[in-house]
Amino acid sequence: MATSVSREEQLNLNGILPEPQTKKLTDLPTELLEYILCFPALKHVDVCNVSCCCKRLHDVCHGSGKVWGNQYKLRWPRLQRFYRQNESCDWLREYKTRHRVGIQIRRTVESISKRFFTEVPCVGQVLGDSFAEIESLGMPGHFCEDELLFLLNSDKRKNLTLKYYAKKILYFLRQQNILRSLKSFLEQPAEQQSALEGAVLVDQYCNPLADVTLDGVSLQLDEIGEKVKKVLRLKSPTHPSLRALQGEGVLEDLELQRQVLCALNAVLYEQLQYKGNEGDYYNPLNSYIHQVLLRRTGIPISLSVLYMTLAGRLGVQLEPVNFPNHFLLRWSQRPRGSQDITDFVYIDAFGKGKQLTAKECEYLIGHQVTADYYSSISTTEVLLRMVGNLLNIGKRGEGNEKSYQLLRDSLDLYLTINPDNVQYLLLQARLYFHLGIWPEKVLDILQHIQALDPSQHGAVGYLVQHTLEHIQHKKHPVTPEVKRRSAPEHLEVQFSVGLIMKHKRSGYNCVIYGWDPKCTMSQEWITTMRVHQLSSGANQPFYNVLVQDGTCRYAAQENLEPHSSPLEIGHPEVGRYFSLFAESHYVANEELQTRYPEDMAETLGTVEELYHRLTPGSESQAAAAAAAAATDRNSH
Repeated sequence: MATSVSREEQLNLNGILPEPQTKKLTDLPTELLEYILCFPALKHVDVCNVSCCCKRLHDVCHGSGKVWGNQYKLRWPRLQRFYRQNESCDWLREYKTRHRVGIQIRRTVESISKRFFTEVPCVGQVLGDSFAEIESLGMPGHFCEDELLFLLNSDKRKNLTLKYYAKKILYFLRQQNILRSLKSFLEQPAEQQSALEGAVLVDQYCNPLADVTLDGVSLQLDEIGEKVKKVLRLKSPTHPSLRALQGEGVLEDLELQRQVLCALNAVLYEQLQYKGNEGDYYNPLNSYIHQVLLRRTGIPISLSVLYMTLAGRLGVQLEPVNFPNHFLLRWSQRPRGSQDITDFVYIDAFGKGKQLTAKECEYLIGHQVTADYYSSISTTEVLLRMVGNLLNIGKRGEGNEKSYQLLRDSLDLYLTINPDNVQYLLLQARLYFHLGIWPEKVLDILQHIQALDPSQHGAVGYLVQHTLEHIQHKKHPVTPEVKRRSAPEHLEVQFSVGLIMKHKRSGYNCVIYGWDPKCTMSQEWITTMRVHQLSSGANQPFYNVLVQDGTCRYAAQENLEPHSSPLEIGHPEVGRYFSLFAESHYVANEELQTRYPEDMAETLGTVEELYHRLTPGSESQAAAAAAAAATDRNSH
């Protein structure tokens, strides 16, 4: 008969206690282990360490792909739109590829500052095709873009130099993609080309970092179209445009068309208050469709593109007219095919949709024109005029970074649409030559000009000669001058790079990025700027400064004073010279510190003296301290 043995008896019989049965982590079901390893707090390093523990955990980490898929989504959420839901994918391979791209992009961006800091001037600074090396990495374009966006969206005041070049690379890469889209657009049959799509491509190319899409613009026009239908429904409940599908069919009855245009005018100009920008006509924002929609203001051609698109969606076919100095639309009053200018009503989208006769159109410009100017034009011609407007604005610019960039962008667009225009090819070659960039492309452009028009051999020959000299000069770069404050000839220099200053006379805020012990500008510049009227004239230190308004200036020492309340300077070139904004000053990057090796110590001493020793108080106290410090320095 079996007898039961107590725990104590078992201990006496065997001399030991049996081990209690324990559960290990690896005994958990795979689904539960995957759930644990997908916890957001775990990073890719943690997953790697876990997978190295044993075969069981290695299989869980790499088996179904769920763990690495989760890591990928956590680290690069913007990339999810490139994958279909529930798509089977080797997520570990994707993670490694994206990680490798990130390392390569960062290395490339970091190397650019060292290579180009001394080569390219501040104003109009562009780095030409040097960014093509990013494309040569052979990685998916969206991986490159995602890493650049990651760099740009990191801590706002840190890594300024890295962000500066990351932004320029992203600008370049997006523009290349947009140019490819524009070329595909131009290859379409003329009847399939939409003026709106073309205008959006122009907008995207000039604003590659903005969130501008054809779908987004179309959605906004849909909303305006619904408002027009609402007004139309009140006046004509049975109007065919209310039930017609968007973009299908054209109204034949003139009265029905007139009702649509009346409703469109009421919504666009009365309800939504769209208007022509007469006060700031040459602002490039007037030409960008997304800005026209945002600001509800534009110039004749941009407003005409919107007006024509909206009318077309509601069944009224309007045609663009390349009228001189004032872009118009025309509305046929007769059967299709008529070329008699009196058979059309002309619509001035800039003038609140006013309808004009051919004779009244001439009053807009103050003189008569031939019948050719009343003809309709193609979508390509519309884009050429739109880009031509931007080109003229760029040429009217003040020679700063923005105007040079606009001129470059508009020339790129114009020559993509019309690649054999000798006038603009020559302008592009001269622009690149003036900026000292892309000499190899300058030679290609000049060769193309010579083939198109041999009569240009004089201008071409001059540019070829000097471009070849530039290429030779690049092969033997000059070592930049190193300026030490302790040198006897620099003892009068009071301020240092990185200090945030205020101009005593003009009142602008700026940051110093360079200095000379004496004015180094030409005699013509000295005379024009009336430097001789200063108490010390040209025989005093002058400073290169980045100004809050986006300009670069050369200011005399006696006109500058430390800012009473240091602030960030919103200049596009700040990142080229500085790596960090440290609340009271900018920290020079490695390249600028090499040029001015003793300045950062001076800057820190000045900042300590001016700001950090002050007890919290009013701005007037800071201003008094700054003035006192300047007086002390002047007395020496």
